Amino acid sequence: MTGISRPRNGRMIAGVCAGLARRFGVSATTMRVAFLVSCLLPGPQFVLYAALWILLPQEDQRAAW
Repeated sequence: MTGISRPRNGRMIAGVCAGLARRFGVSATTMRVAFLVSCLLPGPQFVLYAALWILLPQEDQRAAW
């Protein structure tokens, strides 16, 4: 089981959606659309995104090869 990390390639803003998409086996576009749709609902989506940006480690340079 691999952990979640923010990839160095294929990111739009911080790589949070791309990292989550890779971990759960869906496309990054699907994860980004799901996030945007969730923003229509009340809740702390932007706070959660910012927290994941800070807490998720960036992908190791060696793993990118």
